[in-house]
Amino acid sequence: CGRELEPQRRGRRQEYDLWDTAVHGFRETEKSRRSEASRAIRQRVQAAAFSPGQTLLSSVPVLDLEPRGCIKPHGDCIRFCGAAIAGLSLLSPGVVRLVHTREPGAWLELLLEPGSVYILRGTARYDFSYEILRDEESFFGGHQIPRGQRISVICRSLPEGIGPSEPGQTPPAC
Repeated sequence: CGRELEPQRRGRRQEYDLWDTAVHGFRETEKSRRSEASRAIRQRVQAAAFSPGQTLLSSVPVLDLEPRGCIKPHGDCIRFCGAAIAGLSLLSPGVVRLVHTREPGAWLELLLEPGSVYILRGTARYDFSYEILRDEESFFGGHQIPRGQRISVICRSLPEGIGPSEPGQTPPAC
């Protein structure tokens, strides 16, 4: 899966602010054509994360986060994002922090190892902000988690009532 993504990553500049300034130090591409092995992996992720009736974004966003990059605390807009998101973590571990939007004392940190899949849906999706910690903040269980380059292959459901998208189209604010 990682080797399949390499040609798309080469030659693309790192960006330092996404449209909503949530992501810093990244490259984003979309993968609409996949090898048979990648399709099988995506189907396994989708089977675990999404219910059979959910409409999914047809292309697969690939977020390439540089070692010094981060995803700042943010939440997704329910108007443009479906009920679930799943990501396959590649290359480097990362620590994700979820903080309840109305009760900041209620928070959770998770270690995302390479090869792990994270799934956010329901309350975790809409009632918590989430972030990928900067390298200097990446601690888990009292140990520093050194960050290298990190790739997330992301699968998203679309909001109810929105049909499948064309490759290259993403919901406006997801």
